[in-house]
Amino acid sequence: MEISIRTALAVSALLLLFASINAHSAESGFYVGGSIGSAAVEANIDDPVLPDPPPVFDEDDLGWKVFAGYNFALGDVFSLGVEGGYNDLGEPSTEIVNIPIGLDPTAWTVYGTAGLDFGPIGVFGKYGLIDWDVDAFIDDFPFSDDGSDPAYGVGIKANLGSWELRAEYEIFDISDVEDVTLLSLGFAYRF
Repeated sequence: MEISIRTALAVSALLLLFASINAHSAESGFYVGGSIGSAAVEANIDDPVLPDPPPVFDEDDLGWKVFAGYNFALGDVFSLGVEGGYNDLGEPSTEIVNIPIGLDPTAWTVYGTAGLDFGPIGVFGKYGLIDWDVDAFIDDFPFSDDGSDPAYGVGIKANLGSWELRAEYEIFDISDVEDVTLLSLGFAYRF
């Protein structure tokens, strides 16, 4: 999924508009939320049915997630926290050499987070683990796999009272897969 310059400018203008609505500083407390966006998978398909060298599966699909966490404010600007969530990374599929290939990845995540708030706008980073499961097929032969691997991400947020608009980019460092990412936009509600 490519982001055009117009889309990036529109999101930036929207964040600046929201920034003028409410002044905010880092706060401690629970939050819950959800996001939707583009989930992308890039992987070498190593299967004896397919030609050598292995072809690359490079597809994306609609992905979404729900999450909850707790922030610990350390002054007016800096915060640390924990966040966990469930991710549905879509059902990307394609044909390689006329052989249908599809994936259905889902995952649980747990992160440590760090954030900086500059009035109503904030930035954050996170690092943790992804516990993933994928159901897949190659040429109508199903298989599944699972595991746990590192995950990390960055984001920007705009505070609107108890609500928070979030844009995030997450990378799931799954072994034997070149790249799994989720670019999402969503809301969180802070208690």
